[in-house]
Amino acid sequence: MAGSAPAIRTVLHVDMDAFYAAVEQRDRPELRGRPVVVGAKPGGRGVVSAASYEARRFGIHSAMPISRAYRLCRDAVYLPVDMDKYAAVSRQIMALLAEWTPLLEPVSIDEAFLHVTASRALRGDGPTIARDIKARIRAEVALTASVGVAPNKFVAKVASDLEKPDGLVVVEPGQEAAFLAPLPFGRLWGVGRVTGTELESLGILTIGQLASLPPATLLARF
Repeated sequence: MAGSAPAIRTVLHVDMDAFYAAVEQRDRPELRGRPVVVGAKPGGRGVVSAASYEARRFGIHSAMPISRAYRLCRDAVYLPVDMDKYAAVSRQIMALLAEWTPLLEPVSIDEAFLHVTASRALRGDGPTIARDIKARIRAEVALTASVGVAPNKFVAKVASDLEKPDGLVVVEPGQEAAFLAPLPFGRLWGVGRVTGTELESLGILTIGQLASLPPATLLARF
């Protein structure tokens, strides 16, 4: 309509919780509630591909050397990667997500962005769509997903990771800076160990502190 305000962009980031491990626990009820590690065989030289939340309580996480994971929790169940199975479940989830919008952007086997700005007339606002998606995934795939809702992809992705597992975090338009400010700078894409050490040497610990630095200071240092 002429003269009407433009629609506020709404992006969802849907991220499956401990995907490989969760699929194994779903398919093998005896593993539910137990620490499960999917990846290389203990004693080998590979890494952890996924760790259930029970395993994460022991400090185990993805990309960790499997030998270290085994030292942290010898009683965990260690399983090989079954990529064919995970890919089949992923296809089921992505097909479900595509029902909400054709603007589906898979990021990896277990996460995707959904641009739902134009879906609100039929599907409701972003939080409503997110709740519906979570419920459908739980009902039809028997897994949980965490969802971030925000005006852009970066903030939506950060939001989806904050209340795992089975989380839903909504960042309203105009609140992006306030939402990001107290978070550690490590939440920023591209900030690794070397850059992190440099930032800490400047006394920077949060995204808000980083944002307050004059651009000239950052250009001179980095």
